[in-house]
Amino acid sequence: MSETEEIQAKKALVQRVREMGFREASALEHESLRVLIDDTGSFCPELCNTQDSRRLNAHWVPYFRANSPEPYSDSKNGSYWKSEHLYNMAGSFVCFPNYGTGHILDGIMHPVNGWTANEKWNFVKSGKDLESGAIWTLSTMESPDTKMPLSFRKVDALVPGESVLYSALKITNNGSKEVEITGGAQSLIGAPFFSPLCHISASAKEWIVPPVGSEYDATSRLAAGKEFISLSRAPLASGGETDISVAGGPIGKTDYIMGAIPKSSALGWEAVVNPVLKLVYLNFFPGPLGIEESNDVPIYFNHILLQYGGRSWAPWAPYEGGTDISYCLGIGGATSAWTAGLEYSCAAKKVLGSPVTFTIPAKGEKTFCQGSLFDHYEDNILDSGIVGVENEEGKLVCKSAAAAWRFNADTSFKVIRRL
Repeated sequence: MSETEEIQAKKALVQRVREMGFREASALEHESLRVLIDDTGSFCPELCNTQDSRRLNAHWVPYFRANSPEPYSDSKNGSYWKSEHLYNMAGSFVCFPNYGTGHILDGIMHPVNGWTANEKWNFVKSGKDLESGAIWTLSTMESPDTKMPLSFRKVDALVPGESVLYSALKITNNGSKEVEITGGAQSLIGAPFFSPLCHISASAKEWIVPPVGSEYDATSRLAAGKEFISLSRAPLASGGETDISVAGGPIGKTDYIMGAIPKSSALGWEAVVNPVLKLVYLNFFPGPLGIEESNDVPIYFNHILLQYGGRSWAPWAPYEGGTDISYCLGIGGATSAWTAGLEYSCAAKKVLGSPVTFTIPAKGEKTFCQGSLFDHYEDNILDSGIVGVENEEGKLVCKSAAAAWRFNADTSFKVIRRL
């Protein structure tokens, strides 16, 4: 085991560990959550609710995730895994400066979902904040290509009394010219939490399917390029509509959509409700409202991946042409044109009237903040799903069609910003 730091107070614990594949990682745990954050790609394969003396992980760990101490080699591993990202991928991760497919732009190699979801982060330190009682870890990363001289500084924290993983990523442009990038975060949700009949919702009011020519041409059941206004009425390629707000089973299809968050929204969010387990997984982040006056990364879209078995190639299937046995849901907030990558987004400029890139000025910086809540509710209040989310002081208010449930949460991100 690598160097360990332990902080015991009110069941709070931070420690350095090695997980599967001998990946070095930080584990944080308090009275209701346990999380594991890898140095490689800053993947978070474990976000467990630990209430009621049980541990239930919301995050998806792919069956094909490598369990080897050997680093990825394109010559050895490329034919099966296709990319280093898929070799290590699990749970949630941040994607900067490229969201989506890997490519070369202006002589710079941008891997799948960017350097932050591929390169190894430098663990700096962990500790406990005396003012709030939060336990935290700090990691940093430098751009591997001097042609885009970005620095990344990331803090992850758990706050007592809140079943939320808070993450803040500061991106600094050390160059003499502004840089145009894409980015955001994605959470891959899996069994046993995610299952058929879970309810899926988000803050977007307008949605769109990727156009013809995307990576989903061969896997999607939805009408390419079609716009729609409700997850319950998604347009089918064969004609008619289908309700994707309720999770389906492994139907042999993989779909991707993105939706524009209203510019009047102070808070962006996406949520999954399991009515059997009475559990909610919900990501929240600063919305478009007031973003011009802030120093935040502007997040204009909700992104949803319905990975229901449509990819008949490795590693999603055990072999080329085989059956896709990967079942999960991807939800995230990002500024990007689907998963088409930075080059495509720079050319597209806008989708659904909102920008699909953002800039960081020379010698400037921007910060991405997100909370990932995983918590219980009672009295069947959210069994039919979440239709709206509001922020109150110290509370995240989740509304169903008939009632509301309040979770303890810092929607202003005061603690994580200070850390």
